[in-house]
Amino acid sequence: MKETPLVDSIHSIEDFKRIDEQELDRLADEIRSFLVERVSHTGGHLASNLGIVELTIALHRVFDSSADKIVFDVGHQAYVHKILTGRAAEFDKLRQKDGISGFPKRSESPHDAFGTGHASTSVSAALGILRAERMLGGKGSVVAVLGDGALTGGLCFEALNDAGQSKQPLIVVLNDNDMSISHNVGAVNRHLNRMRTSRSYQHFKHNTAEFLRKLPKVGARLFGSVLHLKNKIKYLLIPNVLFEEMGFTYLGPVDGHDTAELIEVLARAKQFDGPVMIHAVTKKGKGYALAEQNPEKFHGIGKFDIDTGAVSGSQRESNSSVFARTLCGLAGTDSRIVGITAAMPKGTGLDRFAAEYPERFFDVGIAEEHAVTMAAGMAAAGARPVVAIYSTFLQRAYDEILHDVCLQGLPVVFAIDRAGLVGEDGETHQGVYDIAFLRTMPGITILSPASQEELSEMLRLALNQNGPVAIRYNRGALMSRPVTQPVEIGVWEEILPLSAGRVTLLASGRMVETALKACDGLPVSLVNVRCIKPMDAAMLARIAEQGTPVITLEDGVRTGGFGEAVQAEIGHAVRVVSCGVGEMPVRHASVREQDALSGLSSEEIRQVILKCLEWVQ
Repeated sequence: MKETPLVDSIHSIEDFKRIDEQELDRLADEIRSFLVERVSHTGGHLASNLGIVELTIALHRVFDSSADKIVFDVGHQAYVHKILTGRAAEFDKLRQKDGISGFPKRSESPHDAFGTGHASTSVSAALGILRAERMLGGKGSVVAVLGDGALTGGLCFEALNDAGQSKQPLIVVLNDNDMSISHNVGAVNRHLNRMRTSRSYQHFKHNTAEFLRKLPKVGARLFGSVLHLKNKIKYLLIPNVLFEEMGFTYLGPVDGHDTAELIEVLARAKQFDGPVMIHAVTKKGKGYALAEQNPEKFHGIGKFDIDTGAVSGSQRESNSSVFARTLCGLAGTDSRIVGITAAMPKGTGLDRFAAEYPERFFDVGIAEEHAVTMAAGMAAAGARPVVAIYSTFLQRAYDEILHDVCLQGLPVVFAIDRAGLVGEDGETHQGVYDIAFLRTMPGITILSPASQEELSEMLRLALNQNGPVAIRYNRGALMSRPVTQPVEIGVWEEILPLSAGRVTLLASGRMVETALKACDGLPVSLVNVRCIKPMDAAMLARIAEQGTPVITLEDGVRTGGFGEAVQAEIGHAVRVVSCGVGEMPVRHASVREQDALSGLSSEEIRQVILKCLEWVQ
């Protein structure tokens, strides 16, 4: 008789707690099978969750997430946590409209202590929770689950520095799998490599303590010399000195796939009065051979075939690929061009640039602020840096864009991938804010291609400017459309002439394709707003003189967006209706569904056009 799967019996954290400890390894195997099967139908973050199964089981065995707080860094590895807290039945709609999120959300469950989606935030948040709970009389434990990729972020080191001196009993679990999305880079990763391969730490500490304990009583001077000698030896032999010197008690490395060992170490950590760092070594993609062999592909993946790993969906060349192909071609004739990214070489397409021009490629890890300021330094020295970062992550570098690039007018090109609505990753990853915050920057040019051909032309144009340029383009593939009018700074393209329309539609980026569908057969003028900043002053003057209603259409927030700029420029002369993303964060769903939720589908824009036409009848 076939056994009932343990995972099917977990409808609450109490159900999980009732599972016998001898069954936990079986549960881990079942969870892996469950994840592979469900994510193959919905898409999602697979490899990171396969790698953290035993660690999550151990965390929920030792801590009570109803009273204790577990904060997951980035949060893309919280699927196992969701299963153990009773949400397995909801995985059929993982990341789908009206389904559960792929990230922790406080509004979704009381077991989700803190909403996360970006890297390097967990230690700061966990320390804040711990301090507030102690201040208010709380006694629960607080744990930050930190990936080694997130450890490269500056915010993480700021928090570790504070936590180490705080004397608070914060537990940080370092989930070390040598990966963020791509393989980790930099000095921190090299340091962790040394720690992974060294088992001497606990032995050394124990033996040294025993040695000192057995010494006869000596004077303070001799005792100080012995301690000095101990520290000298420690610096020579122990690779984890970084965390110890920051004030943490270091436990590890431990096998991140040995549930019993993890439970033992976590229970020990719970007894400490000060900050503790547990170093767990795991394997990303564990238990599913295809994900183990290619964890980068299976980090965040669409629907796929379990047997082959083949991904469903469009076979068209992506915008990221078009960008990378164009950049590589331009770099072949200009040795000043360099490519910079923050732990996203594959996602941005720069892995191709890295293969062709390795000496001119720089992956700085999860450190967007550093990426931007380093680019500014390179530009100041005569290079032509291209910084490729997702829109949602570029937000971290707001100050660096302003202070280090724009105020100095340096020729840095920002290739803003995943601009606009991004789909199933939801609120934390929407790239809808870049237009609004970049419009405030002095001297920056903002370009928005409507087609892949325009994307290539805009990159060529940007690399020939003497100041900062941002090119924003969406996830997936823009339409294919020949460039019949040269791309110029501050010049828009009349697709349907101004003279022919009773309503003028100004659309930017991927919204141009939406606008073409929306205005089909209607007496509408359509303008491709190729350059969001500076705007086409001459065309705006013509539109104002014509006096017909204007509709602006942008894949970004209305507040502070392109539509507001048009309203400020010609709102005194014509009626302006701005269509864009509203103030409320857009939840996870497909991009098509998110367009409908935001009033940006072609059908809804057509209704706006018809309403405006009523005004001029």
